[in-house]
Amino acid sequence: MTFKNRNFIIFSVDELNKINFDQVLETSADTVRRSVDGTKTFVKWDNEAPSCIDDIITKEGPYTHSEILEILSGEEWTPPNADIM
Repeated sequence: MTFKNRNFIIFSVDELNKINFDQVLETSADTVRRSVDGTKTFVKWDNEAPSCIDDIITKEGPYTHSEILEILSGEEWTPPNADIM
């Protein structure tokens, strides 16, 4: 599966109310992934950035699929020993 037209931004959870979930590929503020400390989240979309992204002040990115995978594998997004059952 290829995600060459998919883009991601990271931003503060305090701005989740600015996201129009009809414009992004997440379903709601309750289902987004959050950073380990709970302060950041991200959304994704294909092709052009949705208009709701313009209102986000704390945004980081946009990132490509491979870039976001690398970021999400770091300590800020993946708790220590997350792969140990």
